[in-house]
This record gives sequence, C-alpha cells and structure tokens, in this order.
Amino acid sequence: MDDRAVDAGALVAEVEGHLLIEATLGDGRLAATRFARQFGWLTDGQRAALEERFVEEYVALARDSWRRTALRGAELRGEYEGVYRGLRRRLVLAVALGMAALVSAAGLLVLSLAR
Repeated sequence: MDDRAVDAGALVAEVEGHLLIEATLGDGRLAATRFARQFGWLTDGQRAALEERFVEEYVALARDSWRRTALRGAELRGEYEGVYRGLRRRLVLAVALGMAALVSAAGLLVLSLAR
C-alpha cells in the first residue's frame, strides 16, 4: 500500500457504483431470460445472443437514466442553492433590521427615562 490518503466518500461511492452495476446486470439477465423464453424456436446459440444483446441494451438504458437523473439532480441543487442563498440573505437582513430597531427602541427608552 502507498501512503496516499484514502477518500472514504469516494471509495464508498465507487463501491456503490460497482454494486449498482452488478445489480443492474443481474436484473438485465433475469429480464433477458424471461424475454427470450417466449421464442421457443430459437436455437441455444441464438437465445444466448439475444439475451446478451438484451442485457447490453438494458444496462445502456439504465446508465442513460442514471446520467439524466444525475444531471437533473445537479440542476435542482443549483436552483435550490440559489433560493437558499436568497432566503438566508433576507433572513440576515431581517434579523439585522430587527436588532437595529430593538437597539433604537432601547436607546429611545433610555433617553426618555433619563429626562
């Protein structure tokens, strides 16, 4: 092993990615077997080729879906972060104005009591 630091988050994400792909391959193989079963006239070689092609398409469709989901997630994150920054800015401004009003009211009270 080398002395480089291990990024636990990246390692977990990589393992999750491998597990997701393996699960998708398993799902694709199961779906391919069910699909090919309806074509009883296929030879074993043809059935195997059909199942292999089906799994390739199944995984490709899953990957495209994951990419679209990730892109949309990034878009939504950007939108929500912008809204959050605006809300936070307004909240800080409201608190600052409230504190200024409170300090002003306290100052006026002190001045009126000092007379």
